[in-house]
Amino acid sequence: MSLFPTATDTDALERGGVLAPRFDAAGLIAAIAQHADTGEVLMLAWMNDAALLLTLDTGEAHYFSRSRNSLWKKGETSGQVQTVVEIRLDCDQDAVLLKVRPQGDGGACHVGFHSCFYRQVVDGTLVEEP
Repeated sequence: MSLFPTATDTDALERGGVLAPRFDAAGLIAAIAQHADTGEVLMLAWMNDAALLLTLDTGEAHYFSRSRNSLWKKGETSGQVQTVVEIRLDCDQDAVLLKVRPQGDGGACHVGFHSCFYRQVVDGTLVEEP
């Protein structure tokens, strides 16, 4: 059972003021982290209800690791803490957009890049940005 309420109807979900995120069957919701100042998309991660609540309560991004099956605070080991400036949900409340200011070296990717989206598809292959 979610820690958040359920919208009473479509109008309440799409136009109402109640935060009623719709988690998937695994209890997760997609969360996009976007740099609050530049608009750059930094990463996509997952949140469960506890991660979303921690993010709301602390003002720092918390996520749920599907591979480790556990909560994690972004930057806890890397120093790349994400200070949350704004939280938005999409129209049917099944995706979260976090506008953040990254701390530490300003990056977001555990591989060492500024953004997790450091490769592009060129002629069917992945090519790293210079």
